[in-house]
Order: sequence, then structure tokens, then C-alpha cells
Amino acid sequence: MDLDTLLSDLNDAQRRAVCLEGGRALVLAGAGSGKTRVLTRRAAYLIRFTGLSPFALLAVTFTNKAAGEMRGRISELLGIATSGMWVGTFHGIAHRLLRQHAEQAGLPEGFQILDADDQLRLVKRVLRARGTDENRLPPRQVRGFIAARKEEGVRPEAVVTEGHRYQQELLEIYRDYEESCRRGGLVDFAELLLRADELLAGDEGLLAHYRRRFQHILVDELQDTNAMQYRWLTRLIGEGTGLFAVGDDDQSIYGWRGARVENMDRLCRELAPVEIVRLEQNYRSTATILQAANHLIAHNDKRLGKNLWTSGDQGEPITLYRAFNEVDEARWVIDRINDWIEEEGYQAGDFAILYRSNAQSRAFEEALIAHRLPYRVYGGVRFFERAEVKDALAYLRLVMTRHDDASFERAVVTPPRGVGAKTLDAIRTAARAQNTSLWSAAQQLVAHKQLAARARNAVHAFLELIDDLEQRVAGEPLQHQAEHAISSTGLRHHYERDESRLENLDELVSAARSFAHEGSRAGGAEAHETEPLLDFLTHAALEAGEGQAADWGASVQLMSLHAAKGLEFPVVFLTGLEEGLFPHYLSADDPVRLEEERRLCYVGMTRARTRLCLTCAEVRRIHGRDQEARPSRFLGELPLETLDEVRPSIRIRLR
Repeated sequence: MDLDTLLSDLNDAQRRAVCLEGGRALVLAGAGSGKTRVLTRRAAYLIRFTGLSPFALLAVTFTNKAAGEMRGRISELLGIATSGMWVGTFHGIAHRLLRQHAEQAGLPEGFQILDADDQLRLVKRVLRARGTDENRLPPRQVRGFIAARKEEGVRPEAVVTEGHRYQQELLEIYRDYEESCRRGGLVDFAELLLRADELLAGDEGLLAHYRRRFQHILVDELQDTNAMQYRWLTRLIGEGTGLFAVGDDDQSIYGWRGARVENMDRLCRELAPVEIVRLEQNYRSTATILQAANHLIAHNDKRLGKNLWTSGDQGEPITLYRAFNEVDEARWVIDRINDWIEEEGYQAGDFAILYRSNAQSRAFEEALIAHRLPYRVYGGVRFFERAEVKDALAYLRLVMTRHDDASFERAVVTPPRGVGAKTLDAIRTAARAQNTSLWSAAQQLVAHKQLAARARNAVHAFLELIDDLEQRVAGEPLQHQAEHAISSTGLRHHYERDESRLENLDELVSAARSFAHEGSRAGGAEAHETEPLLDFLTHAALEAGEGQAADWGASVQLMSLHAAKGLEFPVVFLTGLEEGLFPHYLSADDPVRLEEERRLCYVGMTRARTRLCLTCAEVRRIHGRDQEARPSRFLGELPLETLDEVRPSIRIRLR
């Protein structure tokens, strides 16, 4: 392949980036600007036209899929085998280093990697060994604390607790966890990078070797690097190391998991001189969508700066719909999808519904099922299949019938109440022997004192809890029954440190309220033939079991804005644009977090190719209560000339 062929389908800015001579460069690659093409062509250019050995190139990405795609494209461009090249994720490259230098890293040769589930189980064992109450210190929270410290590059001895008792206890657990990992020759994901960095920092000869070996480093998605990734990466860069980093500060949306957008500016300062190349030509969206997105993101102060443009069509205005409530919002969105499929030849897979909170999916799922439109929840679980929702429903099912064994098994251990695996096995054994339900078997074991005292008391307390719950919900409106199943059983307390799960539990109360309202509106004799709670539980079971298509291409796609990054769709509905929801109420008063929320909105808008629809509601049920909603400030930051309000009689005050 000659140089003209390599560059033939690139624009001027892309060609400039690919052909930079040595040194260090930061490529600001806007949404839809062809960054993957530039990265792979850069690798091919370095190998074919500068004489760089394929094994002297280190390319770091964030996902195995991206790494595989890069290897495949380089192989296709150059006609060489790429299996031996150092192309991989941060964790994959770190793992490769540690395997080759396990002894120097203080690891056994056959060290094992813990995945997320294995790590959680190890945390639980550490907590049990310490006699720590999991209700007071949930294992997931402890795992998060440990991972966050490692991603900051901080070992237990370097953690500063300032005498805070709670932090001190977490620190002691961190020490015990590390000791358990050392004894078992175990390495979790965060440890891979931390240990690889410590290996290089502690062995000057080894560091010098790899600096000589990796003459040029390519980095994808620089804006998503955390403190540890940045430290490890820059440690590998020696005086003569070439660097080609690609990123977009306007698409940095993972601050909540440690990503530091400031790493882009920091790299320019610490590794100067760094040449900046901007990729601003967009090959995805219409000019109208880009105009609105540019105008929105310009409200962020701390940007390296760029302005997306397209040589394509102007496109139609962005539709703005203000719904009465979340039910009306879902109805309008699904009606538009249905109409455009029937009248304009769209396929179901052309549509994406994006939302800030996963709890918002419930109303859309119900509307899609009502219209018999197949759908998929991308990167997540359908509403009635989410663990915390199933937990609450299990209690309600036990209220309806004590002999629902599946619900018994779920409710008796969530939240933890002292009924362990051994006790549950004893109940199962008794149920099989007596050919009866788990509930009846548990009653018999308690009555005849056939369990150890501690286990017997725990089971007895659970049986009383269900009986008491039945008394509480008797005669109550359906939404109050759902709230009792969440609050009086301890589920709300159990999930109190997980905002998204709490939002889903609140949405279950809203779902019960909406279901009761629709039932009362239906009227007639049939509306009262069965118990409302039984009807609702049947409704939940049916919705959990249908609607989600097996084929992505044949289904409407529902997803959070975070999950949408890197994807694109002909038509995008960006929903729930209200203050407190988007931007999220936890971010509204924090300038740094507010800028990330604005970047998240920008990412959502730039997923759309030809049509973008924005929605908000006048009233939305949040945390179990109907609340008047104000339009998001982000709507007020869009140019009025790009918007088409489809309900002009109810104007939204955008300014």
C-alpha cells in the first residue's frame, strides 16, 4: 500500500494527524469525526512509512472490542499478523507485563485474576472473618472503596482517614482484603494496573527496557483515564518516546467512576511540547443537530475547544415536546415511533430512547408492550427483572400466597437477616421430606425447635415479618402496598447507598399507582373480579416475560445516556429533560459535576443522525411523589431557531 492509498479517504485534518512527524500529539476527536479510522491509519503509517517495528508500538484502548478492531484493521491495512503486537486495554497490557515479570512484581507465577463477582465474594469472606455486619457495611460499598483507592494509586498505609471512625474501619478491611489476596495469589482488576506501575517504578532497569522497546505509544479515549491509568501511561513515556493520544474532553462522562477529564490538559503541560490537532468534521449528524450541540457545550468553561460541522444536509428542526407527565411522555414517544414505522419506512432498530436514570425505562417499556413493538434494554435489565424490583415483588407475592417457594427463597435472604445457606438448606430438605412448601416447612422447624436457636429466631422473625406485612397492606391502595413492601421489610434501608436502585424502587411505587389508576378508569365488573394486588403481580410477571426482542436490529433500543456513548442511531429521543432529573439534583449545585451533566447531554444529542426529539414533563413522579417539574436548563441553552415545539399553545420558558 502506498501513502496516497492509505490517506485517500481522509479529510485534511485527519491526514495531518496521521502524518505527524514524531514527537507528541493530542488529537481532539469530536463526536462522529472518524477517530478510530485516524488511530488505525496512524499505526499503519508509523509501521509502513517510518520504519517503526510493529513490536515497538504500544496501543492502549479501553475495551477488548476496540483493541480487537484496531488489530484487525492494522492487519488488513498492512497485510501482517498482529497477534504479537502490544495492542490491548489498560488492564490487558498490565496483565501481560505482570505475567512476564511476576517474580519481580512480588506475585506467584500462577497468580489468579478476580472478576467482579469473585472479588465481591472475597470481600464478604473478609467481612465475615471480622464479624462485620453487612447491613452496616454493604460488601458492594466496601468493594467500591477498595477499588477507588487502588485507582488513585493508594495502598492502605497511604490512606488518610483524619481519625474518622467509619473510614478507619474501611481502611482496616482494605488491609485484611490485601492480605487475603496475598495469601491466595489473587489479583483484582484495579490491582493489575497498580501492581504494574509499582513494578516499573521500583525497577529502573526494567522501566528503561520498556521505554526503549515502546518507541511510540497510541492512546484511545484519553478523557476517560483515571489517576492510576494516567500515572502508569506517563511513566512509560521516556525522553524520546513518541505519543499519539486521541480523546474528546466534551465527551468525558465517567467522572463518577474516577475518570479525570483534566488529564488531557495535564498531559499537554507535563509532556510539552504537545501538538494539538482538532477533528471537527462530523460524518454522523445533520447541521441542525450539530449547531444545537455546539451551542450547548459552549456553556462549559473548561474546554480545549472545538466546533463540529458537517458538509451534509441541514436537516429538520429538533422536535421539543412537553408532556403532562411521564405516562404522556412515553405515549407521545411510542406514538411517534409507531407512526414513522408505518408511514415513513423506518425499522424498529432505527430508534433509541435515551434517559438519565434507568428507572425512567419503566413507562416506555409499558407503552412499547402495549403497542406490540419489540424492544431491548441496552446494557441493562428490563424494569421488572431488576434485582431490587424483584426483591420487593417477592414480598408482595408472599403476602398473596405463603406457598410461593421462589419468592420465599428470595425474600428470606434479602436483606440479610441471619438466615444463612445452611438454614435454607435445612428448610428445603424438610419441605421435600414433607412434600410441602418452604413456608410450611419453616413453620414446622420453628414450632418443633428443629433449628439452632439463632437460626430459629431469625426464621421466626421473618415469618412474623410477612404476617405483619399482610396486616399493614390490607385494604391499602396499591401504591401504599408497594411502599410497605419496600420500607417495612428493610429493603429501602438495604439499598440506601445505591441511588439507582432506590430510584427503581420508587418507580415500582409509581408503577403500582399508574396500574391502579388505569384499572379504576377501566371500570366495569371485570375491574373488581380479582384482588388488585394479584392483578398487579400478574402484570409485572407478564411484562418481565415478553417484549424484549432477541434481535438488536429488529428492536427499539432503550438505554441510559452513559450506555449510549460510542453508538449512533437514525432517530434519538432524549427524554426527561427536567431540573433535578437532568441535570441530576445531586449535580445541579456543583460546577464540576454540572459540566459533566452538560457533556452527557451533548453526548446524547450527538448520537442522532437525522432526527432528534427532546422531551420533558410538567409533572413527574420522583421518589414516590408527584412533583411539578421545571424544564432543564439545558433546553434554555439551545438556539431557539433549531427547535420546533410541537405544542405551541403551552410554551416552555427557555430563557
